[in-house]
Amino acid sequence: MKPVINIDELEMRETGNGAGFAAKVASFGPQIGSTGIGVMLHVVEPGKKAFPFHVHHQLHELFVILEGEGTYRFGDKEYPVRAGDVCAAPTGGAENAHQLINTGKDTLKYLGISTMAGTEVVEYPDSGKISVISRFDWSTMSGGVRHIFRPGEPLNYFDGEE
Repeated sequence: MKPVINIDELEMRETGNGAGFAAKVASFGPQIGSTGIGVMLHVVEPGKKAFPFHVHHQLHELFVILEGEGTYRFGDKEYPVRAGDVCAAPTGGAENAHQLINTGKDTLKYLGISTMAGTEVVEYPDSGKISVISRFDWSTMSGGVRHIFRPGEPLNYFDGEE
């Protein structure tokens, strides 16, 4: 393990869905020995978004715009962003939901930096979903327990128990 890495040397993976979501991402905090702070490089082409509009209950995030221009959705407002800007994404409710969109004509490249949490709840205000995560590997976006649902009829704590 070496405590230095150049983002040009990262192995990127593609993520996305449908026409609106497409990005290349690389999570690399653990590769350089970071255990308490996560970091992910995002590369997003014009007209695309890396992830849905969401808000975390445990993870605090911030984004550092490295290249390009876009729009930062934060709560019920939108802010133009460009290289050199830093965007806060604290925990909370819909008022702190966030999303970066490449509304420019060139590639948008940014770092997402976050605290780490073994257990997390994420809300998606646009789609009404909730994600509950535990023991999830943020670097590979897999493993552990991850359940995404829309709230419905609540169950009794002892439902299905003998």
